[in-house]
Amino acid sequence: MITTSGLTKVYESRGRQVTALDGVDLHVREGEVFGVIGQSGAGKSSLIRCVNLLERPTSGTVTVDGVDLTALAGKGRRAGKDLRRARSSIGMVFQHFNLLSSRTVKDNIELPLEILGVSGAERSRRALELLDLVGLADKAKSYPGQLSGGQKQRVGIARALAGEPKVLLSDEATSALDPETTRSILQLLRDLNQQLGLTVLLITHEMDVVKTICDSAALMQHGRVVESGTVGELLATPGSQLAAELFPVSGAATGPDRTVVDVTFHGESATQPVISQLSRTYNIDISILGAAMDTVGGKQIGRMRIELPGRYEDNVVPVGFLREQGLQVELVESDEADAAAEAPADTVPVLAKDGAK
Repeated sequence: MITTSGLTKVYESRGRQVTALDGVDLHVREGEVFGVIGQSGAGKSSLIRCVNLLERPTSGTVTVDGVDLTALAGKGRRAGKDLRRARSSIGMVFQHFNLLSSRTVKDNIELPLEILGVSGAERSRRALELLDLVGLADKAKSYPGQLSGGQKQRVGIARALAGEPKVLLSDEATSALDPETTRSILQLLRDLNQQLGLTVLLITHEMDVVKTICDSAALMQHGRVVESGTVGELLATPGSQLAAELFPVSGAATGPDRTVVDVTFHGESATQPVISQLSRTYNIDISILGAAMDTVGGKQIGRMRIELPGRYEDNVVPVGFLREQGLQVELVESDEADAAAEAPADTVPVLAKDGAK
């Protein structure tokens, strides 16, 4: 549904060039919720603004629903008209709502339809329908100043859906909201994704957002996508940085000649007593050094760091047993485990939450 190829964006700043996007290749499948995560300055906002051509890419292509938007971004009148038509299939939800304070909630939702020349009666019908869809049927005549932050974002989502888009872009839509409101907005986005068949591309700095709503994810660093795939694929990829940050575990060997491994559980294996089976089968004592479990897409997924007695060479058979159960097993080198164990508790990897993206 959304594909970028070799996407580059270079800004001019005080006589020097700043590369915000550096050859980004991204593929978002129809009907999925795709999250792009990264620290401030990684290029996330530039990416999402280039997807709907609010920002013109310096080079590369953006294709949405089979239409190459970059090919329509010429200066001619016909090209501009075709681009506006193509962009009508893309809705955008902003971080700070961007509602007009002088218009009622209903009038804010009608605004894009008014610009498109839709009749008053149809605009009104569509706005009321959308207000009901986002749970604000009783707020039609209210003004933005009378709403909570979560209600304002629901209005923003309803406005983004006014033109019946196939794609919904979310630019840090929950970062200005409290945790409880964030959960309700994420659930709304997931419900809309399922009810309307929307393809959702969202950017975020919060790993919990990816865990809560995303089918697939990509990690951006310094203007590049360094990892991408479904959440299940990422968890099954040895050395995945995204998997490690989604489910962080730590802990060092308690003594010499000990083997420390990270075990990733997903699918049916997450509900099976695999570790206790391993202990009973091979009559070995197993220490659990750390664990992180959560529900992603309705399934239990997680990682566990365990310690086995003896060197790795002595544990080939137990490790093989774990892999036979469908688990991903990675050996943790001693220096990595030591560094994780020495890090203060409040330095567990998180992504920055300031304004620049």
